[in-house]
Amino acid sequence: MIFGGLQKSSLIDYPGKVSCVCFVSGCNFLCPYCHNPDLVKGNTSNLSPVDDQSFYAFLTKRKGLLDGVVISGGEPTLRKDLREICATVKTLGYPVKLDTNGSQPMVIKNLIQEGLVDYIAMDIKTDPLLYPSTIAKDCDPDQIVSSIRIIMSSAPCYEFRTTCARPLVDEDVVEKISQLIHGARLYVLQGFHSAKVLNPEFFEGIEPGYTQEEMAALRSIAEPGVMSCMIR
Repeated sequence: MIFGGLQKSSLIDYPGKVSCVCFVSGCNFLCPYCHNPDLVKGNTSNLSPVDDQSFYAFLTKRKGLLDGVVISGGEPTLRKDLREICATVKTLGYPVKLDTNGSQPMVIKNLIQEGLVDYIAMDIKTDPLLYPSTIAKDCDPDQIVSSIRIIMSSAPCYEFRTTCARPLVDEDVVEKISQLIHGARLYVLQGFHSAKVLNPEFFEGIEPGYTQEEMAALRSIAEPGVMSCMIR
């Protein structure tokens, strides 16, 4: 079992906790702004792979120094051994945060039901109806919606996140997403970063990023429909 990489300490990936971040390689989405292109392609040659025993030994040594473990990607829910990973981390005494694109709702549901995740952060890329034309041709929008409903109804703690990048996201898209997650505990709007993206050609001829003032305007659209909306 090989992980794509390990960030040994983070103050921002698990809200309120000092965490490490374990990166799983491979993804079923091709988000053009993705900043982990090597992980998406399953290419670990440019990364620093970590085997499972080294990872668990690291967690054992860091007891008392780390407050939690983030499993990110790539897309973790594609891993057949994700349940085993989460269970082992929990056995070592750490709460688990899962970063996911929401494409595998039954995996998410089973992890929640078995008490193997404590926090879920799901990325909502754009209006789910636009996924097949912008994110992944074979993506079923109903699966994205199903994951949203499962998380909102049963996850111990969660957040939804949208990276605000034109042309994937505009005012109408933010409004549709906020309606879709109406009543959610936290909706995070993330800024676009142009360094090392998966598909820079996708953004040729446009300015994908939003200014601080424009991000604030998007937030004003989203926040009436959710419990809390923040810019990160």
